[in-house]
Amino acid sequence: MEGKKYLYGAAVQGIQSFIFQTNKLREIVGASELVEEICTLEFAKMLTGDNKLSFEDADNLLCNDPCAIRHAAGTVNYIFNDEEACRKVVRYFPKRISEFAPGITISQAVLLLDENKPLSDASETLAELLLSQRNKPMVSLSHGLIGLQRSRRTNMPVVHKEGEDYLDEATVAKLNYLVERSGRKITYIPRQTTYRLCQKAFGNIPIKNKEVAYNIENMIDKNKWIAVIHIDGNGMGQVVRKVGTNPEQFKLFSENLNKATVQSANMAFNAVRGQFGDSKAIPIRPVVLGGDDHTLICRGDLAIDYVKNFMQAFEQQTRKYLANILNNKDYKVFTKGNKTDCLTACAGIAFVKSAYPFYYAYDLAEQLCEAAKKDAKNSPAIKAGEQLADSCMMFHKVQDSFNENYTDVVKRELMPDSHTSFKYGPYYLEEHGNNWTIDNLLLKVDMLNADEGNRIKSSLRRWMSTLFEDSGKAKQMLSRIINLEKSRSSIIKSMTQGRQLEKDVIAYPTYDMLALHTINSQITRNTDKNEN
Repeated sequence: MEGKKYLYGAAVQGIQSFIFQTNKLREIVGASELVEEICTLEFAKMLTGDNKLSFEDADNLLCNDPCAIRHAAGTVNYIFNDEEACRKVVRYFPKRISEFAPGITISQAVLLLDENKPLSDASETLAELLLSQRNKPMVSLSHGLIGLQRSRRTNMPVVHKEGEDYLDEATVAKLNYLVERSGRKITYIPRQTTYRLCQKAFGNIPIKNKEVAYNIENMIDKNKWIAVIHIDGNGMGQVVRKVGTNPEQFKLFSENLNKATVQSANMAFNAVRGQFGDSKAIPIRPVVLGGDDHTLICRGDLAIDYVKNFMQAFEQQTRKYLANILNNKDYKVFTKGNKTDCLTACAGIAFVKSAYPFYYAYDLAEQLCEAAKKDAKNSPAIKAGEQLADSCMMFHKVQDSFNENYTDVVKRELMPDSHTSFKYGPYYLEEHGNNWTIDNLLLKVDMLNADEGNRIKSSLRRWMSTLFEDSGKAKQMLSRIINLEKSRSSIIKSMTQGRQLEKDVIAYPTYDMLALHTINSQITRNTDKNEN
């Protein structure tokens, strides 16, 4: 077996369901910290056998290990030169993780590397194997006997009681308890949830523990609107196919991409920092930050600005860290368009009330991100992998308690009839056909804050309501509004100017503008009476 190399892959299953299965922010961020450590600290401990490694030492060890191809965002890719060492990891790593983070399971796959084939081919095959492994669920270590007391929120066996709350093993891990064992006696010692992800996402600023949000109520300000944001990089498949032919370059790409993503989060945070106001705690809480992924929860009125600044920074930082790799003389990843030396990103923002289930909010944010990507990739050159898609975002303000597919939401809430739609996005970072830019959207929303804003909003709402009843009557109403409001007619026209969405569907930006204005300016003061 001498001289053979093995490509090992591990992927955490159901990261988002593990993180968002609770609506308590303290448990959400505790779960995200656990996921952060799985692919770094715990994998490094598995490799070295040193259980006293610190997070920083483990991260440095993997970054300096040429065999560690990827170790972020719930994914590990590692090249083993020793078959027995590989077997040991495959045999014991899943058990280690299930004990470290109860409720988490991982998929594993191993591929014998062929020296005559590029690493990119092996990486694609490994990804397919990992995907197929998801259909083979691991036996849960958390199931207990029927007679055991169960947690009231998760229905899993109780292992500890905190006040009036009965905690299962997974929740204890998320709350970052220190566990001391003495014979058969187990003692749970509570400690404050760590905030490593906050330090990573906010940059080199001093953070006091009391400034970090452990309760969603400490993040909200004048109203209860919060945003769950999911941001994902574009063109990664093409990068893996091209850069992945060289293991050293691919490792360098993975590490530099992670640096660019973290730097982008730092810059976005600093850009909106001046808007925090009198919040009891920093109104931004990162959940996932690594690779080309970023998921966070933040106060609603900060979301659009944060995403805009993140996408701008992401293009700048990937140009800084990745330009030489993307434009390597042996391969050029993107050959068309004006962005061949950087990467772009798409984002989905779900605006929800603070009591809304986070799991469904994240699911919606992910669907919105996918919808933005689909629109951005609507070009033969992009579909062929020759050109990079433009940065853009989609958002939706959840109005009710229905938890359904975004496509169904559009049909039910945003389409008065088969020829009219209020799904106007995505909104692009830069000019893109007849789509609005993010800046254009924000400019229009600002107009609603002017002295005549209330009168314009009232007129637009009446017109929208009438559209759901009678399109002909709505057309007449809009014409009458424009004639009566001559001093504001240009503003109203710009806010009701439709664009061709599909062959026979016209989309209007009105709904999005009013929704965003409500989120940014609504004052409820612990009551929903002022809801628009």
